[in-house]
Amino acid sequence: MPQINRQFVLASRPQGAVTPDNFKLVETPLAPLADGEIRVRNHFLSLDPYMRGRMNDSKSYAPPQPLNEVMIGGTVGEVVESKNPKFAVGDKVVAMFGWQEYGTSNGEGVQKVDDTHVPLSAYLGPVGMPGVTAWYGLNRILAPQAGQTVVVSAASGAVGSVVGQLAKLAGARAVGIAGGADKCRYVIETLGFDACVDYKAGNLYQDLKAATPGGVDGCFENVGGEVLEATIARMNPSGRIALCGYIAGYDGQPVPLRHPSLILTQRLLVQGFIVTEHLDVWPEALKQLGTLVAQKKLQYRETIAQGLDAAPEAFIGLLKGRNFGKQLVKLI
Repeated sequence: MPQINRQFVLASRPQGAVTPDNFKLVETPLAPLADGEIRVRNHFLSLDPYMRGRMNDSKSYAPPQPLNEVMIGGTVGEVVESKNPKFAVGDKVVAMFGWQEYGTSNGEGVQKVDDTHVPLSAYLGPVGMPGVTAWYGLNRILAPQAGQTVVVSAASGAVGSVVGQLAKLAGARAVGIAGGADKCRYVIETLGFDACVDYKAGNLYQDLKAATPGGVDGCFENVGGEVLEATIARMNPSGRIALCGYIAGYDGQPVPLRHPSLILTQRLLVQGFIVTEHLDVWPEALKQLGTLVAQKKLQYRETIAQGLDAAPEAFIGLLKGRNFGKQLVKLI
């Protein structure tokens, strides 16, 4: 066993956009395992937009990321040493070990997974937190009926791509919003959405209006700002909005809604949610998502950065929309 663990810690809180200087790479000695502990060699690290909010020292749904501690993040890897009877060397596991090469735990919060039919990396994407986020927002908040229209922002991303495909399986019409012609082409041709609007084309509202001639019944919102503004203007009476993320406001001041009165006049339900507060649905969601991935009925795409050193730039790229699909860092 190597004696050194390479880790990224949060060195400073961003003032506006995240920069590489906000992170610091450190090397920490690996202590011998105590009874009941396991050591995991992380294979993949998940990068997700929620991490940006945790970097701020402000009131939120979770405590801020502490300075000079390992950056938070989901991981999948393999048990390489065990003094815990519930885990054997060679077990594949999902955990929240963060931005580091090795994780040490007493087993709490560590889940075994089977990569026989589902690739290990997928447990950080469609069969992990992003997939359950999509499943919950669609099924528990939007609950689309057959023939209704669901609009999904960041439609080519880890969450949005799953939302649209699940909406199609439910018989709804799925319309994506994504940045760039390539992403929109992927959303339609590979993911099976009925239409996709390129917000970078400069004609967001008119293009969305053309793609939703019957209005919008459900909105799964990952972006906020102008994207949410355009979608609200297309909402049908009693429409539902599942507010999952607000990427447009993560690096600065959130963009206020110009026409909030539409929430009243259209009798809209706007529901923010945090998927980790709904652990009761995870078994059902993961079972369905895992089956769909194993049967190749749920498509997904990954952007993979190589090596722990690449994590800061990959994270910054994620916040700027440079990734395509789920952003991962391959650690081994």
